[in-house]
Amino acid sequence: MKQLLDKNSALKLIFVCGARPNFMKVAPMFREIFKCNNCLKTNKIEPILVHTGQHYDYEMSEVFFKDLELVKPDIHLGIGSGTHAEQTGKTMIEFEKVILKEKPDIVVVVGDVNSTLAAALAASKLHISVAHIEAGLRYYDKKMPEEINRLLTDHISDYLFTPSIDASENLKREGISDDKIFFVGNIMIDSLIANKKIASQHQTISQFNLEKNNYVLCTIHRPENVDNKKNLFKIMNSLNEISLKVPVVFPIHPRTKKRLQESNLLEKLQNEKNQLIMTEAIGYHDFLNLEMNSKLIITDSGGIQVESTALGIPCLTLGNTTGWTDTISQGTNTLVDIEPPKIIAEALKIFDGETKVGNCPTFWDGKTAERIVNVLIKNNFSN
Repeated sequence: MKQLLDKNSALKLIFVCGARPNFMKVAPMFREIFKCNNCLKTNKIEPILVHTGQHYDYEMSEVFFKDLELVKPDIHLGIGSGTHAEQTGKTMIEFEKVILKEKPDIVVVVGDVNSTLAAALAASKLHISVAHIEAGLRYYDKKMPEEINRLLTDHISDYLFTPSIDASENLKREGISDDKIFFVGNIMIDSLIANKKIASQHQTISQFNLEKNNYVLCTIHRPENVDNKKNLFKIMNSLNEISLKVPVVFPIHPRTKKRLQESNLLEKLQNEKNQLIMTEAIGYHDFLNLEMNSKLIITDSGGIQVESTALGIPCLTLGNTTGWTDTISQGTNTLVDIEPPKIIAEALKIFDGETKVGNCPTFWDGKTAERIVNVLIKNNFSN
């Protein structure tokens, strides 16, 4: 049985983030911990933030810390780009040094990026408890590197904080014991609710000369969509066709931009007489403003599927599967095959008024971080 901390000890947590989606999941945890520490009379929680540097572009990283009012990282590993093996291996080597120096009680990882798996592996091998926020999501497609990261991280974690009932059931089917599984809700909604008012005050749509509810917002970054030239061409052809009728705003992920340049698609699209507005990746508040005011979102991002459902904006997810099943069954999300006729037809249907109406799933209430902190206190502090 694990030894509970006495009243004079602090619970030391290392939070690991490495990519843009991670920051939105970590920020609510730090807000809740600081709030909780002000209330605790004895035990305190000592959080340490480690940024692996998997995303090193300013708009993909530092600007998010500013927008989310997230504390600056205590430790920056500076891993940078590379193959999956290079990123995972380098992160394990550098993060192991951090663990040995800091001696945390728990390593907290979020999402499904390479940093998530690497940190979980390093901690587990040193017999440090691992908590996985956003556990249990399954796409059932092992060609996706993120799916491998999810599976392995979940099976070596001690606390599995799930965003949905479906995610909890996935873990149970895989043989993970009930006492490790905690259905706490969607941590991304905590960030959304905390930042919605600020984002609404931004003038982002005016800066792009857009009209509210009269444009499409699109993001693509998944390897299966951008590294496959045939798939990338299909998606960009669809966006070009849609933009002949309505404006399409396309903040370009660095990975996607590189592939577009390699395929000579970027220059070609820029020379077309369309309404395709291609821009660099933008900050959280500006992007949220674009989401809130759009008529339709086209994406392959799990986080944006979630945000669109919370905002009540129709979303077309490019692909045949998603781990965010509740955005399909309860929310505004629709899966669409990447064949251009399918994408174009589904998009134009929405502009013709055939809009899917959805509801927010259980525990999408901005209190997920609070529930997670309560679990950690209950399981680690003696009365």
